[in-house]
Parts: sequence; structure tokens; C-alpha cells
Amino acid sequence: TGVLPVALQNATKVIGLMHGAMKEYICVMRLHGEVSKKKLKETMKSFIGKIWQMPPKEAAVKRQLRQRHIYYLNIIEVDGKDVLFKVGCEGGTYIRVLCKDIGKKLGVGAHMEELRRTKSGMFDENEAVILQDLLDAYIFWKEDGYEKELRKYLRPMEDLLSHLPAIVIKDSAVDAICHGADLALPGVAQVDTGIKEGDIVVIKTLKGEAVAIAKALMTTRDIMEKDKGIAADIKRVLMKKGTYPPMWKKPR
Repeated sequence: TGVLPVALQNATKVIGLMHGAMKEYICVMRLHGEVSKKKLKETMKSFIGKIWQMPPKEAAVKRQLRQRHIYYLNIIEVDGKDVLFKVGCEGGTYIRVLCKDIGKKLGVGAHMEELRRTKSGMFDENEAVILQDLLDAYIFWKEDGYEKELRKYLRPMEDLLSHLPAIVIKDSAVDAICHGADLALPGVAQVDTGIKEGDIVVIKTLKGEAVAIAKALMTTRDIMEKDKGIAADIKRVLMKKGTYPPMWKKPR
């Protein structure tokens, strides 16, 4: 249970990118034996950072060892053999497997008893909406044209992409990208730090509007220092053609 972002219309093109966004969970882990609080705290602390996981048998992915990042792992309460904790982790981390691995390292075994997602990317529980409230707001809009309540629950597509590094482009390059052209260096206005070749990035306008999803072909440093070349390979166009006026020469 917990936070589940839902995409509408054009935003469905990028909802898959949320799988890699940071997630936060509140979990109840049940230990299969008694351990001291000191040992429990030390053992759980050892799982912060890079870990290796094997997806469970019931997972809808290929079962192969893979690395994931645990950003924080905080014990909230211990009640007998039940451990309530909060974990912030890389998308694709299996908390069920994490509990099992913690129990194995403790030497007593453990399993996940309850789980609630409290954060997905930039969305947290404070922004979650009860489905009945959403349905009521939709009915008010559909029947009476009252859209204020419905708009409270809607967020721009750009919020789904906030975890991705960005390349900001000049207005003159926008329509060319919308027509499928790759991003050439002369069209770049700004670039986030830390971009590596092969990273998935979001291409934005100077106003912060999402134009496309792309694969970086250069590092941040290369983009800033070079004058010619292709900075990014466009993978998915998000903005409609003609949103910005064409400022490029079409082939005859």
C-alpha cells in the first residue's frame, strides 16, 4: 500500500522512468529469533550503501544478481521480534529480500510482515489522495464544470522527471527536437552537473517544460567545452510539434 503515482494522457510516456526513482518505505520486519538491540542496529547499519540482491522467485524480472543502493535505513521501534523501520532506497530494491538478508546476517532469519510505500520520487504521502475524493472531484468537474478540486490532485508531467539530470535548450532548438532531430551542441543553453555518457536525461526548455527524453552522448564537461557535435540522442519526444515556432531549415 502507499504512494502510487498515476499518469494521464501524454505523461504515460514517461511513467516507466519512475521505476528508477528513489523510493521510501515503512516496513515491519519479523525476526525469527531473539537478538540484542545493539546487534540489530549494527547489522542494519551495515546495509546502508551499495548492496547486492537476487530478485525473489515471484518477481516479474529475470532472476540475476544485481546491485542496488540503500540511502538510509532507520529503526523506528522494536517490539519483541517485530522491527519497524524506514528505508530510502534506489528504485527496484526488493524490501522483502532486504528483510531476508538482514535476518540471515543476524543469524536468526527474518521476513517482511508489512510494507507501505511513503515516497516515490518527489511524491510523498502528504500529497497522496484517497480514490473516493478523486472520484468526487472528477464528478464535480464532469457534471458541474467545477475544476478547482480536481486541479488540486493534478501535477505537471515535469514532476515525474525531476529525478533525471536535465539539459536545457534554446528556444530555437525546441521545434527541431519535437520533429525528432538529435540535440546538437549549438542548441544547448544549460546543463546539469554530473552527466555521464549514456545517462538518461530530460531535455527542457528555458521555461522548464519537458521536450523529450534522451540518452546523453557526452559528459557535462564535454557539453560545456566543445563547440560541435551531438550532445544527446533523442529517445522519446514529449512536446507537440509547433508548440514553439520553427527556427530551423527544413530539407527541400
